[in-house]
Amino acid sequence: MKMKADYKNWVPKKMLYILAFLAFLCYLITILLQSLLEAGTKKTIWSFVFLLAAILLTVIFLWMTRMYRAFSYDGKRKLAKEIIDGLAAYVEVPENGLVLDVGCGSGALAIAVAKKNPTAKVLGIDRWGIEYASYSKNLCEKNARAENVDNAEFREGDAIKLDFPDEHFDAVTSNYVYHNISNVNRQELLLESLRILKKGGSFAIHDIFSKGKYGDMESFIRKLKDLGYEKIQLIDTTNGMFMTKKEAAKYSLSHSAILFGKK
Repeated sequence: MKMKADYKNWVPKKMLYILAFLAFLCYLITILLQSLLEAGTKKTIWSFVFLLAAILLTVIFLWMTRMYRAFSYDGKRKLAKEIIDGLAAYVEVPENGLVLDVGCGSGALAIAVAKKNPTAKVLGIDRWGIEYASYSKNLCEKNARAENVDNAEFREGDAIKLDFPDEHFDAVTSNYVYHNISNVNRQELLLESLRILKKGGSFAIHDIFSKGKYGDMESFIRKLKDLGYEKIQLIDTTNGMFMTKKEAAKYSLSHSAILFGKK
C-alpha cells in the first residue's frame, strides 16, 4: 500500500476538541447553576459569566473549524496546498542549486520545491516548538519518502540566528513563519535570511507583511535596492492569486504577500 504524505493542519484537531469540550462544560455549568444557587445577584452574575464564556468559546470553535477545513489537504478548499504549490513555483533554483526553507514545519514547501527542482538539494530547518507539537523532523522525513523525494533534508534550526556562513544558498524561501516570532524586529529577520544567500541567488518569502508586524516595507525594499538587490517585489497573494480579499480577512491573513527578489 502506497504511503500517503501527511502535512497536518496548522489548526490542530486537539485544539478543536479542547474548545468544544470547554464550551460544553461552560454550558453545563450554566445549567447547573440554575438549580444549585438560590435566586439573587450571585446566581445572576455567575450564570452570565459562564454563559458568556460558553458563547465566546463556541464562536472561536466555529471560526477555527472553518479554518481547519479550508487549510486541510483533504478538504474541498485545500488553501494550504494552493499556497505551497504557488510559492514553490516562485522559487528560482539553478541546476544543482542549494535551497534553504526556513521554518519548514511538516516539510510541505521544502518537498514541493525539491519535486519541482530534482537536481537541487533542499534543506528545511525548523525548531519544531511545542506550539506546533504535531510537526517534527521525523514527520518531514516520512512525508519526503511518501512523495518519493530524496533531494530534501531536514534539521533543527533557528530563523533568528541561522547556523550557516554568508552567501551559502542559491535560494531561500519561507511560508508564514516570521510573523509568528515575537519580540524581534522582523526586518532584521529578513536580513538574516538574506545574509546566507549567494550573489545572484533569489528569495521568495511568503508572510503577513502588515505594518504592525513588519513596519514600513516600502522603505525596507528601498534599503535592499540600495544594498544592490534586484527585481524586488512585494506580490499581493490576496487578490485571487492564492486567496481572495474576503478569504484573507476571514482567516486573519490580510496583507499576505510574497517578498521576491535577487541578490
